Amino acid sequence: MACVLEAPLRMSVLSEVTASSRHYVDRLFDLDPQKVLQGVIDMKNAVIGNNKQKANLIVLGAVPSLKVSTKKEFSCWRSSGIVKWKGLMNGGNWLLYLLQQETSSTELRTECAVVLGSLAMGTENNVKSLLDCHIIPALLQGLLSPDLKFIEACLRCLRTIFISPVTPEDLLYTDATVISHLMALLSRSRYTQEYICQIFSHCCKVRMQALKCFSVLAFENPQVSMTLVNVSVDGELLPQIFVKMLQRDKPIEMQLTSAKCLTSMCRAGAIRTDDSCIVLKTLPCLVRMCSKERLLEERVEGAETLAYLIETDVELQRIASITDHLIVMLADYFKYPSSVSAITDIKRLDHDLKHAHELRQAAFKLYASLGANDEDIRKKIIETENMMDRIVNGLSESSIKVRLAAVRCLHSLSRSVQQLRTSFQDHAVWKPLMKVLQNAPNEILVVASSTLCNLLLEFSPSKEPILESGAIELLCSLTQSENLALRVNGIWALMNMAFQAEQKIKSDILRGLSTEQLFQLLSDSDVNVLMKTLGLLRNLLSTRPHIDHIMSTHGKQIMQAVTLILEGEHNIEVKEQTLCILANIADGTTAKELIMTNDDILQKIKYYMSHSNAKLQLAAMFCISNLIWNEEEGSQERQDKLRDMGIVDILHKLSQSSDPNLCDKAKTALQQYLA
Repeated sequence: MACVLEAPLRMSVLSEVTASSRHYVDRLFDLDPQKVLQGVIDMKNAVIGNNKQKANLIVLGAVPSLKVSTKKEFSCWRSSGIVKWKGLMNGGNWLLYLLQQETSSTELRTECAVVLGSLAMGTENNVKSLLDCHIIPALLQGLLSPDLKFIEACLRCLRTIFISPVTPEDLLYTDATVISHLMALLSRSRYTQEYICQIFSHCCKVRMQALKCFSVLAFENPQVSMTLVNVSVDGELLPQIFVKMLQRDKPIEMQLTSAKCLTSMCRAGAIRTDDSCIVLKTLPCLVRMCSKERLLEERVEGAETLAYLIETDVELQRIASITDHLIVMLADYFKYPSSVSAITDIKRLDHDLKHAHELRQAAFKLYASLGANDEDIRKKIIETENMMDRIVNGLSESSIKVRLAAVRCLHSLSRSVQQLRTSFQDHAVWKPLMKVLQNAPNEILVVASSTLCNLLLEFSPSKEPILESGAIELLCSLTQSENLALRVNGIWALMNMAFQAEQKIKSDILRGLSTEQLFQLLSDSDVNVLMKTLGLLRNLLSTRPHIDHIMSTHGKQIMQAVTLILEGEHNIEVKEQTLCILANIADGTTAKELIMTNDDILQKIKYYMSHSNAKLQLAAMFCISNLIWNEEEGSQERQDKLRDMGIVDILHKLSQSSDPNLCDKAKTALQQYLA
């Protein structure tokens, strides 16, 4: 295509061309690469904020010469003269030529892109000239470079060109691979995110392709979402444009995709959950998509998007639950494939079968989000037609996605104390759950083991049959998993299992874990694993007979572990839990001697009594109180030893503490000495 500038522009600007402007262009043809680079840098500095200089350089040939490739053309250019130069107007763009040459250094190519971007920030005629010289394909080609700074410079220039009203939007779609490549570049830096978002927002204002791009760009991406929420198109913010696209008279695909955009931006924190565009527009639109009037695929997408929108917000869950009878509406998702009575319905059966799994998966997901926090909502869900049977059946579906969604739904409902005692027991939910745990991919195991943690709480009737089904061995094996979530859930479930358990169960847990594995968990780099392991130890070491029995068989190892943790670099919560374990040991009849004969431990307790943190002081005080209690055998000897260590002096100081808990506990301990 000929790169001919409009005649009026050329003649008016040519009359103002200066010698200094020609000097910048002439330096682009120097044989020394460093001089060429310096020439481009000087050109960049010269055009900043100077539209007249930009126009001069374009007319002189910094822009109009894309395909200069022969020595004849070079000499023709360099010998100059307006007549000869004018003949080269169809030749292309020298800056673009340098930008595209692999022999050019990356620094030179980057500087060329920067100058081109600066030229594009001039007048609309400048942009037209650049477009005439096919700048967009050249810049898009530059995006294939591995160099990030060069990519950012090309994107910045593309952004400037595409936000110009004279740039046809279609130019972004000349190559089908452009959009996917731009999306792949999103994560490279905050600049690539910003420029690409701006390109999309200006390049395709209301097209479905742009909407779909936005929904993908914003998903779980706070940086992109914060960029999009502030983008203005023709004076209107992008979220406001999306809200208009939610209107009932718009195509369903547009409504759904706009709702997905707003949902992603909301979940990323760019839009508040109580914003009217979410509460009054996006949420009702998505509920509307779940109705029988919509196509099956639209109902799936609507339910899954709504599940994501309300997943972490209690108020949105409450609003959704009372909008258009949503909870009852979702029950219809389980009625596919519908019964077929005539051969003419075979196409409908095929269609229903195709979407049946997706419908059940979407319904389970949305029920899981709805019931995540509110007890009344959980009750409504469980009272929905055959709900528990549907969940139980979902746990054994052939589709992994449906099984996962069913387990998530069960996990959400298992947070209800009332339902654990009633519906979960009536339907023996623990049986299919244990079956799921025997052989499933990690993503299902994580959610299933979380659910099992809830079923093992002390008030759950399912706890006993789960124990009898061999859960200890299963949970002990989870604690050895390389998957962090599975380790946490395994030890968490064992902790719940050990709470107020019989001595046999506690012994079985210790036997199943082994001392080596217990130490491994206590040295785990993840604080959640460490805290749950300490919680397990605390539950194991409760009630005196159990404390004495466990410490008689594992005392040495447990005391060693306690010492290591108190000496280590751990947070306050970890050390507090460890001191509480010592307090439990000190409550044993014979076990307390393991503390009294360990001067290192006694010194650590004394140290924490004078610690700056009140929680640690209080936990250390519980240890002392249990050791000196008058009614127990050997209390006098223990009191004397602790007095000699200076414990009584510390108690007197603490009895004057401004903290009422510390003060009361110290006074109670001192009374044991006075009795």
